[in-house]
Amino acid sequence: MGLPLRATKASCVRGLIAGAVATLVLAALGCQQTDGGQGQAGTRSSPAHSAHATTATSARSPSTTPPHGTAASAPPRTIPSVREFTPTTGPGWRPGSGSRVVADLDGPLADEAHMIATELGLRTASGTPRTGDLSLALKPGQSGGREAYTLTVGGGRARITGPADAGVFYGTRTVKQALRSGGRLPEGVIHDRPGRAQRGLNLDIARKFFSARWIEARMREMADLKLNQLALHFSDDQGFRIQSTSHPEIVSAQHLTKAQVREIVALGQRLHITVIPEIDSPGHLGAVIRAHPQLQLRNAGGTTFQGSVDISQPAAARIVDQLMREYAPLFPGRWWHLGADEYLALTVEDPQASFPKLVAAAKAKYGPNARVQDLVTGWLNDRARLARQLGKQPKAWNDGFFAGGVVKPDKNIEVEYWTGRLKETARQPLEYLKEGRKVVNLNDSYLYYVLGEPGGFTYPTGERIYESWSPAVLRSSTPVADKSLTGPNRILGARFAIWGDRPEAQTPAQVAQGIRLPLAALAQRVWDPGKPPLSWSDFTRLAERLGV
Repeated sequence: MGLPLRATKASCVRGLIAGAVATLVLAALGCQQTDGGQGQAGTRSSPAHSAHATTATSARSPSTTPPHGTAASAPPRTIPSVREFTPTTGPGWRPGSGSRVVADLDGPLADEAHMIATELGLRTASGTPRTGDLSLALKPGQSGGREAYTLTVGGGRARITGPADAGVFYGTRTVKQALRSGGRLPEGVIHDRPGRAQRGLNLDIARKFFSARWIEARMREMADLKLNQLALHFSDDQGFRIQSTSHPEIVSAQHLTKAQVREIVALGQRLHITVIPEIDSPGHLGAVIRAHPQLQLRNAGGTTFQGSVDISQPAAARIVDQLMREYAPLFPGRWWHLGADEYLALTVEDPQASFPKLVAAAKAKYGPNARVQDLVTGWLNDRARLARQLGKQPKAWNDGFFAGGVVKPDKNIEVEYWTGRLKETARQPLEYLKEGRKVVNLNDSYLYYVLGEPGGFTYPTGERIYESWSPAVLRSSTPVADKSLTGPNRILGARFAIWGDRPEAQTPAQVAQGIRLPLAALAQRVWDPGKPPLSWSDFTRLAERLGV
């Protein structure tokens, strides 16, 4: 992308030449087109495009010539689409020769101002906006929540306001995409906000290692889609992938250093993406067991169960708690994922007969009626208690929550519903909602990208997510029927998940390409709860044009 052309007052001829050259550059970029991205798709940019892309601009005043006479403007074409647009008559806005990004550069929007200015090839300034400028400002009383924003275009200016910096940031993503898809911001007012609070990507780096650079490139793509969570599953049977000082013996050769994690977290803070750590337990701890084989779960006959620790041993809880305490400062965000899925002691026909040590520990701790299930639930509750002591909101997979029993799962743990394929009797999502639990959607029928497609999994398509999934479709393809239980205060959002079951099945580049359209489709469906405004074919052309 070219830098903005600079005209001077000294030479009218130079100004005309600059204007002509800018028009040619814009035409080459596809930015002169005002069909909302439904025409010929542009060339896709590199995975890290959002950190470096600029938009070529005309040397003329940004508001001198309406794109189509004086007709009322149409909403911009963006992914996700804007939710409310009030059109007015006018030329709209695009950056011109003297355009600036104006904000309080010593205030909380400095990062947002510098980022969008870099992307558009503009300079930043504090003070009063003037004709041609894009201005950013906080408006604490503005409605819609901290991720909402208002984008007003008129009088040759564009202005983004929001109650918090996150909303203003998302307004800058709309500006960037609108300029890419249509060459200008349409005249009028956009009021925009997300339909669900949690929107993002779940990444398994334990079974397939992804470099810090690869992760950061995905984060930049996520930010342009207004996604706000990256969950890192970094501990499993196949590997433990973050440097540890408390237990260096469990760390795999390929891992992220703490310095790299800090850079990822810092980038997330600039992009308004919270990085969520997951140490899965008491199952999926094979990397820990390899260094501490005495913690391996065995049944009465001595048979071992891969990845599961013997939770009757205090040492098993001690090592997990030490790791949680070590990593809590490294991940300053709100959430901690406890895992809790697929503990193999509960997948056998008769856990009480198979694991007498676990039964004895359960009865000793919770009374004579306690069973293995109660000891497992107590493990979950104990880790959740520690997470809260560390200042975190705990999350856990749905198959770590059990009905009945002496010990009840903590009701303040967010349920991450995927399904639970190891147990045919996995509980339906309606049960969790009726219990009053808050749920996040990771439906494995739509949102699981499992490398190698084992066990009946197939790579999900963006088209299927776009056309038949919604946050209420928690399991299989049928939505929860009771709409009073599926609102944004009950189903908090959704994440798309990459799992590395067969790590050699795809290269990192193939994974990045394979998740591109599914992630864009997810972004649309969690931001705007209504029917998508574009057909799937038009949506894919728009995605290509935007480079997302």
